[in-house]
Amino acid sequence: MNKIFGKPQLTPYEADYARWCAEQGALLREGNLQDLDRENLAEEIESLGRSDKREIESRLNVLLVHLLKWRFQPDQRAGSWKATITEQRWRISRVVKDSPSLNSYPRKVLAEEYALARSNAATETGLFADAFPSDCPFSIGQVLDLEFFPE
Repeated sequence: MNKIFGKPQLTPYEADYARWCAEQGALLREGNLQDLDRENLAEEIESLGRSDKREIESRLNVLLVHLLKWRFQPDQRAGSWKATITEQRWRISRVVKDSPSLNSYPRKVLAEEYALARSNAATETGLFADAFPSDCPFSIGQVLDLEFFPE
C-alpha cells in the first residue's frame, strides 16, 4: 500500500511482466482507467497483431520447406512430413479464423517466405538451392489446401 496516497503501488512493467499484466487486467475490469499504464498497455496490444503475423510467417515457412521436400525427394517421403504439412495448414487456418483481417497475409508474404524456405530446404535435403525453382512453384491456394500434395 502506498502510504502517501492510500492505494496499492502498481508493479512497473520492467519489474515483473506477469504481475504487471494481472494488475492491468484488474484495472481494466474495475474500470479504473486513470491508473492504467497506457503506453506499455498500448504497445502490448499492438504486439499481439504482430505476433499473429509472425506465427503465420513461421508456419508458412515450415509448410513450404516440407512441400519442397515432398516434391523433390519423393523417395524419402514420410508420414512425419505429411503430418507436418497438415498441421501447419491447420494452424495457419486457425490464426486466420481468429483474426480474419489476416486472411490475405499468407499471400502477401508467400514470395518472401518461399525464398527462405528454398534455402532451408536446400540445407535440410543436402541439395543445392538451385535444385528448387527460384519462384514458388505452388499457388497460395495449393499451399493452404489440406488435400494438396505435390507430385
